[in-house]
Amino acid sequence: MSKQPIVTRRDTRIAVLLDTDIGSNVDDAIALSYLLRQPRCELLGISTVSGEPHRRAAIAQAVCAQNAREDVPIHVGAEAPLYGDQRQPNCEHFSKIEQLATRTFSLENTSVSFLIDTIRKRPDEVVLLTIGPLTNVANVFRTDPEIPGLLKEVVCMAGTYFDPSLTDKPEWNIWCDPEAADTVFQSSVSTSLIGLDVTRKCLLPKDDCLSRFAQVGTSMDLVTEMAKVWFAGRESIAFNDPLAAATIFEPGLCNMQPIGARVSLAQDSFRGDVDVTREDESPRKAAIDVDVQAFFNHYFEIVH
Repeated sequence: MSKQPIVTRRDTRIAVLLDTDIGSNVDDAIALSYLLRQPRCELLGISTVSGEPHRRAAIAQAVCAQNAREDVPIHVGAEAPLYGDQRQPNCEHFSKIEQLATRTFSLENTSVSFLIDTIRKRPDEVVLLTIGPLTNVANVFRTDPEIPGLLKEVVCMAGTYFDPSLTDKPEWNIWCDPEAADTVFQSSVSTSLIGLDVTRKCLLPKDDCLSRFAQVGTSMDLVTEMAKVWFAGRESIAFNDPLAAATIFEPGLCNMQPIGARVSLAQDSFRGDVDVTREDESPRKAAIDVDVQAFFNHYFEIVH
């Protein structure tokens, strides 16, 4: 990718809602740490999704507390996909925060009403960042069909768009709930898709990652413990979700291309695959490349 100047307006804040399956892959927590430290981020709230969403909410609360940000509202969302079996029923990282949790959450789904109310209070201002299965967002769009027209943008870490050969199965966030992803992709909302074929280029080796987290200090201690779970048997980590978060504030990090996107809902081996077409007037655009060094420089500048 040819290097582009990254232009930042430090005087502008962006209202963000985060929808996450934090508690499985550690990159959700890495992304949340970035949002909590990003001075231009007005984090309006967090909703959790996927198996044991109440425990995922407790993890989000613990990360917020470690960053002295207990002001952020946290709501439990959908435990099951719109259709089919849950592919990630357990919240693996909960054991790392169980003794730290200062608040417990029930399984009551409060995320749909929270997201709708928050977006309606701030029409055309809110960026909805999704870094997990899209179940909550689909439920919001189905419950209140006017919401897509009231959002400033949806930014999704989901799918693969220009090099699907990188994996032998669909990207995880789409595979966990293909119907939800297709609901969002077929809506009228302006959508930026940050796909696995681009995010996986933002790779840090294990020792480098843990060393850089240690340099940040105590605000990354909990994330470091979750990272150690991830690194058991792995030698590197892709900053998938943090890249999606960073593009909200530094859009020049990625080159984007307008596309049409349909998710295969067939009950066969193609279920969850994304069919991509070139549509110059589409409200959806997908990342085609990333300036990796600029991204890591930006990320660690913010979380220092």
